[in-house]
Amino acid sequence: MNHHHHATREATPPPSHDAGIDRSDPHAAEMQALMGKPLPSAAAAMPSWTGSALGTVVQQMPDGAFAVEPQGGGDRWHCPRAASCLLEPGTGDAVLVAGPHRQRLYLIAVVTQADASQSHIVTEGDLTIRSRRGRIALNAPALALQAARAQLDIADMEYRGAEVRVTTLVARIVGRTLETVLDRLSVLTRSSFRLTEEVEQVRAGQIDMQAAETLRLHAKNTFVTSKALVKVDAEQIHMG
Repeated sequence: MNHHHHATREATPPPSHDAGIDRSDPHAAEMQALMGKPLPSAAAAMPSWTGSALGTVVQQMPDGAFAVEPQGGGDRWHCPRAASCLLEPGTGDAVLVAGPHRQRLYLIAVVTQADASQSHIVTEGDLTIRSRRGRIALNAPALALQAARAQLDIADMEYRGAEVRVTTLVARIVGRTLETVLDRLSVLTRSSFRLTEEVEQVRAGQIDMQAAETLRLHAKNTFVTSKALVKVDAEQIHMG
C-alpha cells in the first residue's frame, strides 16, 4: 500500500521593521516609532508662501522701492510701493507685503509707524480728493499750504477769523461789486491814484484834508456852500 505524502510549504512572512531591534533595549519602542514615520520632504523645510507677510522697513532704495526685512528672518525683500499705499513708509515701520512669490513682492500697507508724530501722503502723479455727495473737512491746530502755483474756483466762499495778514508784492482784485464794512480803515501808501468814471460820494461827520505842498480842486462847475460860515484865510487871495 503506497502512501502519498503531500508536502506543505509555509508562507514566509514579510520582513518586519522589528528585525534587528533588541527588545531588551529600553529605547526600542522609540526607535520603532521613528522608523515608522515617513521621511520629511524638501518642501517642508521652508514654509510655503501664503501670498502676504509682515516685515520691517530697513531703508528706501534709490529707485523708490524699499528694503524690507521679514519678521521671521531671512533675506531682505526688495518691494516697490503699491499704488494703494498712499502713506509713505519710513525706516522702522512695520509693513504688509504681498505678491505671487517671494521674488515679486509689493509693499501694500503700513501697519504701524516707528514715528507716528509725522505722516506723509505721497503720490508720483496728480492727486484728486473728491466727495460726490458729502463734504471734505480739514481739522487741525495748524494748517500750512505750500505750492508754486495755486488756483481756487469757488462759487460761494465765507471766511470767519480773528485776524488776517497778507504779504504780497502785487495784488489785483477784479470784480463787479466790493462792499467793505469796517470800524476803522487805515491806508498807508507812497503814491495813490483813483479813477471814478461816474459819481463818487463821500459822507462824513468831519473831513480834514491837508497837503504839504499843493491842493488843487478843478471842475467845470464848482460849488462851495455852507449853512453857517465860509472862511478863506491866506497871505494872498486871488479871485478871478
